[in-house]
Amino acid sequence: MYARSGIKSRPNHNLSSGFLQCCQICGSENLEQVLDLRNQPLCDSLLTAEQLKGPETFYPLCQLWCKDCTLSQLNYVVQGEVVYHQNYPYRTGVTRELVAYQQQMASELVHDLNLCNDDLVCDIGSNDGTLLSAFKAKQMRVMGIEPTNIAHIANQEGIETVHSPFNQEIATQIVKTIGHAKLVTATNVFAHMASLGDVIEGLEILVADDGFFVLENHYLIPVMERLQFDTIYHEHLRTYSLRSLITLFSYYNFTVVDAKEVSRYGGNIRVYVAKGKNHTPKASVNELLAKEERTGLSNPDYYRQFGQKSINLKNQLLEFIVQCNQKNLSIVGNSCPGRCSTLLNFAGIGPDLLPYLGEQPTSLKLNKYLPGTHIPIVNNQRLIDEQPEYVIILAWHYAEPIMEQLRARGLRSKFILPMPEFKIIE
Repeated sequence: MYARSGIKSRPNHNLSSGFLQCCQICGSENLEQVLDLRNQPLCDSLLTAEQLKGPETFYPLCQLWCKDCTLSQLNYVVQGEVVYHQNYPYRTGVTRELVAYQQQMASELVHDLNLCNDDLVCDIGSNDGTLLSAFKAKQMRVMGIEPTNIAHIANQEGIETVHSPFNQEIATQIVKTIGHAKLVTATNVFAHMASLGDVIEGLEILVADDGFFVLENHYLIPVMERLQFDTIYHEHLRTYSLRSLITLFSYYNFTVVDAKEVSRYGGNIRVYVAKGKNHTPKASVNELLAKEERTGLSNPDYYRQFGQKSINLKNQLLEFIVQCNQKNLSIVGNSCPGRCSTLLNFAGIGPDLLPYLGEQPTSLKLNKYLPGTHIPIVNNQRLIDEQPEYVIILAWHYAEPIMEQLRARGLRSKFILPMPEFKIIE
């Protein structure tokens, strides 16, 4: 089943801002609209109280599907400098579950790839250096590449980090300075990059001849199966199937040699990509490709059903919140991941219906406002103090530990899980 792409010419994998007319990977014009989430603001462009008085920019947000390589993708690209602004609020290290996950991931990669002391590990989109700190603790050399303001936090915490997007120039600088990397990772950033061609050509420079590139990203199977339309936002230009990734790397000096499903973010795919073409993929690759076919990733009807079910799920949440307000039952939100912006903007839920979102005391998002809806983001101690009737867990993919922590702090409210199916937990 595993086969190289038959397309001889490489499509342009460096996207310009604006509407897209063809597939981001294979260049096909055989695209079908799956779900129109309407015009939305950038999910992480949180607003200050002063900014609420000014204009706000909205961009098209529509999910498309390529019938040829099965890539799920956006119909519109926002310029990277706009998306990853210098006040970018996301930090990996503030989420305990994510820290533990990345420590485990580092251990697995050391085992899977037989990494040794002093091997160089680089992380693209390294954020505050959480993943690299796990490799550093195992006596490996590390280097982060991070385009946002979070890079300075990593440097302050002892993880050497280049404050820049990753490209061929940065790859060349790293090789000249500290050598080739035995492993380059990209966790939940490989779907974000508009200049994907420049990134992969940079990887061809940076990765050692016996090295690997390992990526993790949202995986199309669980996104579809669990109705995760809230993962669709302007940062996520693509939602990969394994088939689409094999197509992508067939255009470059890399081979997909292993793949597995992992639990992070509601369902990810981890793909191991070896430098060069003389590699035999493990059985896991064909097994996962076969699963994609069984699931329906090549079937247009599967995507049409997803679109309608997503609309129904959104309406169910909205109707419940409206009914609570009509009955004077207090209802608020907890947690503010990027995905909650998609959900709340799509549903048209503002502070008149949901008065605030609680966040961890260490979050960079506190005292700001969700874009589009203008719901205030507050310290989640307020939930404990006010004891609302219902609390919507908007980071539902971390629902169990979040609910456990809030219960331990004395919260007695009923919990609402908006996805993958609407659920009330007493």
